[in-house]
Amino acid sequence: MSIMAMDFTSCLSFPSSFIPNGNCSSSINYRSCYNISSKANLLKQQSYLNSHSRNFKIHLFPRIDAQLEADQLEGSEADRESEGFRWPSPNDEISFWKREFPFWDLSSDDPAGVEKDADLLHIVHVTAEMAPIAKVGGLGDVVTGLGRACLKRGHKVDVILPFYECIPKHLIDELALIKTYNSYLDGNWVACNAYRGEVSGVSVILIEPSNHFFKGTNIYGGSYNELEAYLFFSRACLELMQVTGTQPDVIHVHEWQTGALPLFYWDMYQFLSLQKPRIVLTIHNMEHYGECRQEQLSKFGLDGSAYATEDKAVDDRTVGHNPERLSLLKGGIVYSNAVVTVSPTYLKETLCSGWLSSALMRNRDKYSGILNGIDTEMWNPATDVYLPAKFDASKIEGKRICKQFVQRGLGLPFESIKQSACVADQVPLVICITRLVAQKGLHLITHAIKHVEELYNKGPNIRILLMYSEELSHMLYAAADMVLVPSMYEPCGLAQMIGMRYGAVPIVRKTGGLADTVFDLDDQSQAEIANGFVFEGIDEGSFNLAIDRAFSYYREKPNEWKAIVQKVMRIDNSWNNTAGKYIDIYNSIKVR
Repeated sequence: MSIMAMDFTSCLSFPSSFIPNGNCSSSINYRSCYNISSKANLLKQQSYLNSHSRNFKIHLFPRIDAQLEADQLEGSEADRESEGFRWPSPNDEISFWKREFPFWDLSSDDPAGVEKDADLLHIVHVTAEMAPIAKVGGLGDVVTGLGRACLKRGHKVDVILPFYECIPKHLIDELALIKTYNSYLDGNWVACNAYRGEVSGVSVILIEPSNHFFKGTNIYGGSYNELEAYLFFSRACLELMQVTGTQPDVIHVHEWQTGALPLFYWDMYQFLSLQKPRIVLTIHNMEHYGECRQEQLSKFGLDGSAYATEDKAVDDRTVGHNPERLSLLKGGIVYSNAVVTVSPTYLKETLCSGWLSSALMRNRDKYSGILNGIDTEMWNPATDVYLPAKFDASKIEGKRICKQFVQRGLGLPFESIKQSACVADQVPLVICITRLVAQKGLHLITHAIKHVEELYNKGPNIRILLMYSEELSHMLYAAADMVLVPSMYEPCGLAQMIGMRYGAVPIVRKTGGLADTVFDLDDQSQAEIANGFVFEGIDEGSFNLAIDRAFSYYREKPNEWKAIVQKVMRIDNSWNNTAGKYIDIYNSIKVR
């Protein structure tokens, strides 16, 4: 049985048709596509899913009354029920991922064992996302994970974020107003409130304009002009530092949303009192470029026409025929002291092709590729409060319980714990957690769905959940035997790293950060680091071969499969390894 979970966040679950005469289900999980896909693309995808709804079931799922360790679940079902544990069912009134979970206080984690840096810095991240309070994609995870890793090394870290109306305030500790001040917009000064709190142990400052910016029920896609809202936010962050006398060593900006901040800094605030900070820009996805007209930039106090040159911020796609169009991402590249993208392979790919390649080549001396990490405390199957059973690489029995738990809750076929004691007796559960965008290889995923229907139309083994749930994503990773990442391009990718942390063997297309983290088990030249199944083409045949190889390995080599699961769980993709490379960049540009 395989599950594929789609991140709208949605959960799609495939049947086991990938195994001849098998009985597999898969689940695909799509998170928050509403803010990334165009409306037309979304409607097209929904139309496809609706047309195949006879094979897809969406259920409400259950509540559990207790959370037990794996060794407490080895008795009979009656024994487990008597101890307060109850398996979920599709008929339960409350979805199993919507129950109340124990409080998980990451801020109290003991950082013992992490060596403190000698030269300590004050680092301020300026970002549109931060997990878990304002998370749409990997950007939010990166900001929180990198921030926490730098804190453990002894540095001072603040994250500045828009105070979106939809932010769950109960997830912010000690939230309090710290400053009321003004920032500029189109000839007027707009009042702003700045609040400080703490999220997962990281200091957070939230900027709340008194106008309509950042209102609405979603992080993105409000009724306001999104580009102008982020232009306002970028200047408002610097204005707050100006009026409070804050002089960090590094201002670390992320993506196009904060790409204008380096322009504001070097052409305005650096001539005022903010002379100490230096700017780092991380590009998480080159496809999102921040298209901006000159007059829009001018509304916030800069001369937009001054940036309409090839060596500054003019959009490279419009050189010579549309000079009034600028790119905030390009401007950020030009005006930042250092530029980072999120994997070494993606750096090579963006230098060789793409509309920003010429700008990146001109700034090659300050451009680096640093692989993202994952927060191994947030993603830890041995302590994860969302799981019905804990496990680790040395004791993986709890993973079988998590698998059956999800199978039962989604109404999928399952074997009992004792029946499934041997991997060879099981069928694989496959998840794919992704957004509904072409980048993520949707044509391959939809091909797989159709392939499943053709080969194995014998039961309701496909599940799709169009929603976002942090809790469900943890459960799916813990339940999965395999995690599917068939992206057309992938700057870094976190799903394959999180999946491995939870014992899910990755099946990926060789691109970007996927090529830096997953190495094919059939490649004898790199047997020591081999940890998954890799394909290179963008066609259905290449995709099918990778899945067929993975399923055959799972079915025919149960002992080797168990060893692979333990191997991938021991791989260190933590921020502890990666944060030091960012610290080196910070130190290379800071004012001495």
